[in-house]
Amino acid sequence: MNDFDNLNISRQLLNAISDLGFGKLTPIQEEVFSPIRSGKDLVGIAQTGTGKTLAYMLPLLHDLKFSSQISPRILILAPTRELVIQLVRQIESYTKYLSIRTLGVYGGTNINTQKQSVVKGVDILVATPGRLYDLGVSAVLQLKTIKKLIIDEVDVMLDLGFRHQLKNIFELLPERRQNLMFSATMTEDVDELINTYFQTPAKISIALSGTPLENIEQQCYRVENFFTKANLLKYLLSDKKMFSKTLVFVSSKKNADLLLETLDEDLGKEISIIHSNKAQNYRNRSIRQFEEGQKRILIATDVIARGMDITDIKYVISFDTPMFAENYLHRIGRTGRAEKQGHSILFYTENETQRKNAIELLMEYRIPEIRFPAAVEISEELSPDEKPKPDELVLPPMTKIPKDKGDAYHDKLDKNKKTNQGGSYLFKKKKYKNPQTRGDKNMNKRSKKRRR
Repeated sequence: MNDFDNLNISRQLLNAISDLGFGKLTPIQEEVFSPIRSGKDLVGIAQTGTGKTLAYMLPLLHDLKFSSQISPRILILAPTRELVIQLVRQIESYTKYLSIRTLGVYGGTNINTQKQSVVKGVDILVATPGRLYDLGVSAVLQLKTIKKLIIDEVDVMLDLGFRHQLKNIFELLPERRQNLMFSATMTEDVDELINTYFQTPAKISIALSGTPLENIEQQCYRVENFFTKANLLKYLLSDKKMFSKTLVFVSSKKNADLLLETLDEDLGKEISIIHSNKAQNYRNRSIRQFEEGQKRILIATDVIARGMDITDIKYVISFDTPMFAENYLHRIGRTGRAEKQGHSILFYTENETQRKNAIELLMEYRIPEIRFPAAVEISEELSPDEKPKPDELVLPPMTKIPKDKGDAYHDKLDKNKKTNQGGSYLFKKKKYKNPQTRGDKNMNKRSKKRRR
């Protein structure tokens, strides 16, 4: 029997879920269904890839009835354009047999086109904070009709600096609404947001971020430097059968571009790349080509790839060791989905050893280390980030004038001892204390009134 049958959801919603091949509820989907339907505020801490999108959409869609109302009733906030596009696509698959209108709005595209779409009417609005606020302060989008607010990947949203936009958006929303928040990690910033805007929320934690996913095989290599890492990556990716669909994480946009440039000659036709400096159309095309198998390798930064749902990723390779241990968990969560076997490889240098230790401490698991292949060339070339920084220019301290000044020392000339008196106008004003202009006269009148 299908687990979803036990939820007594509508036949249309059940048919859409059946079409997607879902038959078993994940822990987060099972735990949050009743609390969300009760109307309570809720905070869900769930690992990326545990099915939280369907977890919060199931109870919301079950109770969402047809309406011809123009303004939205459900608002979903997401940190990146990629996640907005993905959420819209997922919700549309859930509402395949329902008369529900879903719209995604985000920056980087024509706002007037999005305004026209809003005017046509929408039930579920998925948005990035910046573009939503731009629409909210216009006369086009009315947010006072929102009954349910969902903030997805809230920890990433705060990391990206959206705190101010979130506060502005809360002021545009009605006070009486249900708040749902989902995050992979609980931080002080997230906790502060909850205490400020949520009303005694239910808190549900599933697969905390410190728990390694059991169906992901993890390995690591100790590598000398950036270009040696590139040589090792090239060596591994030469096995096209094993690394048939591989996601490569790099921490910075600059290093992602440098890696692509380094691999371009040998693997350029098989690689796509996404990060925030790339145009939206370029990023969409890169993800689509990787998802459809036109490209077998995708280079991505942590922020852009967060929440990205691409099926059947066989390997996740962390080209560098992330600064924050939690990000490693988000990375490897891209593989091993839907109970399939996943694989993760971590590259780390001597300078990244402490970061690797922090990851292992968080997971309470020691990542097995693989011997560096003898066939891989060890490069002596350093990347710009690895090159030693020039010492800062240190100015010598000013020498004190000795008591015995000597012949070389002389006092200032009289003309150089003058101080700035503010010019002839201010000098006369101070001397005679009479107003020289109408403005001075008015100022004197105000001064007399204050003295009275």
